[in-house]
Amino acid sequence: MMESGKELPELNTNLYPYVEPYSTGILKVSDIHTIYWEQSGNPTGHPVVFLHGGPGGGTTPSNRRFFDPDFYRIILFDQRGAGKSTPHACLDQNTTWDLIDDIEKLRQHLEIPEWQVFGGSWGSTLALAYSLAHPDKVTGLVLRGIFLLRKKEIDWFYEGGAAAIYPDAWESFRDLIPENERSCFVDAYSKRLNSDDKETQYAAARAWTKWEMMTAHLLPNEENIKRGEDDIFSLVT
Repeated sequence: MMESGKELPELNTNLYPYVEPYSTGILKVSDIHTIYWEQSGNPTGHPVVFLHGGPGGGTTPSNRRFFDPDFYRIILFDQRGAGKSTPHACLDQNTTWDLIDDIEKLRQHLEIPEWQVFGGSWGSTLALAYSLAHPDKVTGLVLRGIFLLRKKEIDWFYEGGAAAIYPDAWESFRDLIPENERSCFVDAYSKRLNSDDKETQYAAARAWTKWEMMTAHLLPNEENIKRGEDDIFSLVT
């Protein structure tokens, strides 16, 4: 009860119903990269573009459920190297600035004058970067799970700070790396993820992705965690 005696309105924590895309496509954005895109919801509604996390996380059908399909024209796309975009897990010509250019190319391709930008985790950083580069094309920002890739954030998440919250998940992430390389887990994993040996790459990718999937929710999300067992998904994430 509020001091005025009025009851607080009940919060609706449910997502919107599943919807299917009404159009999909592949857009060539460079000499080597193509990106997958889709549209769902109301074709004449308020356009919103969803920027997924990772980098490399890709989109899923459940991402459409953040938006009221009667009000929004919902645009999802897989960033370079992720999801259905090709080539898979390719790091060449795959910088933040390349991704910003891709968002603009997609906006122009879909003939959208301006749109709302929605980003989570790494997508929140990309949303801010795009909005700074093209403020006149952004009607509004929605940011969730904000992760700005600052050194202090990376150190806390990958070098032991988050272990206090997720000790069981941390053990698996830590134990893949020999003790003499644990002064910097990011460097140790980077070496393995860029190894010429595929099994070394996949083992590191699975451990890295499992850590991220197990810490993406305060309460364990088994469906999310299971995605980390997929070598193809893990390698790009």
